Amino acid sequence: MINKINELLKEVETLTAANTEELEALRIKYLSKKGTISLLMNDFRNVPAEQKREVGQYLNKLKETTQNKINELKANFDNVQIVNNDIDLTRTAYPIELGTRHPLSLVKKEICDIFGRLGFSIAEGPEIEDDWHVFSSLNFAEDHPARDMQDTFFIQHNPDVLLRTHTSSVQTRVMEKQEPPIRIICPGRVYRNEAISYRAHCFFHQVEALYVDKNVSFADLKQALLFFAKEMFSADTKIRLRPSYFPFTEPSAEMDISCNICGGKGCPFCKGTGWVEILGCGMVDPNVLENCGIDSKVYSGYALGMGIERITNLKYQVKDLRMFSENDVRFLREFESAN
Repeated sequence: MINKINELLKEVETLTAANTEELEALRIKYLSKKGTISLLMNDFRNVPAEQKREVGQYLNKLKETTQNKINELKANFDNVQIVNNDIDLTRTAYPIELGTRHPLSLVKKEICDIFGRLGFSIAEGPEIEDDWHVFSSLNFAEDHPARDMQDTFFIQHNPDVLLRTHTSSVQTRVMEKQEPPIRIICPGRVYRNEAISYRAHCFFHQVEALYVDKNVSFADLKQALLFFAKEMFSADTKIRLRPSYFPFTEPSAEMDISCNICGGKGCPFCKGTGWVEILGCGMVDPNVLENCGIDSKVYSGYALGMGIERITNLKYQVKDLRMFSENDVRFLREFESAN
């Protein structure tokens, strides 16, 4: 029996395992209840009494050596596991694809760049606003429909705190603090309590522009609008202004551009008219200037505003407004070349 134990000792000292599965198989083979060493322990009862002391010492040495060898191999695998812990298993597999800017970000940047060439600087303001900056200072009457709960998100039913419905609130804040000349563009997100559909959403993005100085005329406004339309769409783009009404401008107008799909000839997109509406504009109402502390007898100004989603729809022919906020990677990948 001692010879058999010595053979097992030599065998145990040369044990190797390529992975944890092989290591577990070795442990079961030698150290489990039905393993080789356990069977030797069972045979130990048949050893003559005068040999039990010597054989017992050999058996204990075999068991200890085997256990140490198994522990040594296990420690090697544990060290490898520690190294592998440095690898983020949740990381995207290579190759990692580069992302792109969101289409609304692309168009917003392009709009800001165009007006930047006209000398406009970017101004920003809070999205949670008060009634004065969103409505009252802009000449909205107390019973104006825009104040109704159906159109405006009020904060905790407080009629004086609300989510801004347009970025015109940024214009009033600038006019209160800065003396003319003022030439700013105000991009930002706005909120209105509307049903979500392919053509409307409860939040969207606007860019508004304001120019206040001495002797600013409607001709200045028209020239800026024509420059913007040609730079944004194409040099062949034509514009037309139609009379309209806004509480904060007088006179007011809405601007159409010649359809950039059919070139003004008429198609389903422009409903056969050859024209597509893109923004509202007008001369700043004297009451608005006075509300913000600017002398309307000395200064005049124009303002204009457009929806970034609207311009993006025209530029890239996106038919469903909801696609801009769904974060569908397939949709976003279509704008990689525009980045």
